[in-house]
Amino acid sequence: MRPSRRFAPRPDRRCWPALALLLAVASTELQAAGSWIAEAPALRVSVIGRDTVSAALRPGGMTAEGEAITSITWRYRLPPGRALNARLCHPAGCVALPAMRGTTRALAGLPADAPLAFHFSLPRGEDPIRVGGLQVIVNHR
Repeated sequence: MRPSRRFAPRPDRRCWPALALLLAVASTELQAAGSWIAEAPALRVSVIGRDTVSAALRPGGMTAEGEAITSITWRYRLPPGRALNARLCHPAGCVALPAMRGTTRALAGLPADAPLAFHFSLPRGEDPIRVGGLQVIVNHR
């Protein structure tokens, strides 16, 4: 006895143009998306009530020219058990950072080729602290 072969039904030919359009749009969006990564040197935050600002975090080359931010992933390191107030700033505005790492869409739509900077300040009662591992990944389209 011969085993039976089962074939998947052939899609209706009327759906091919719609499928082609969907694939074209998806490939265009994938080509248009990009990202850049920047790091800043460690810094010491020592004054209560006054921001200590990191070195500027900039895209390398012209990869983000004319593009808009879609999301930003950040990270920084503190000694265990320590805390401070942190913000990530774009020339057009800042976003509070609730943790040492995360992702935000709060700056979405702003120019992706503008520099970013971390702003740190000590809460009352905290001793000076060294902040390291400052990094951003900016996704843009």
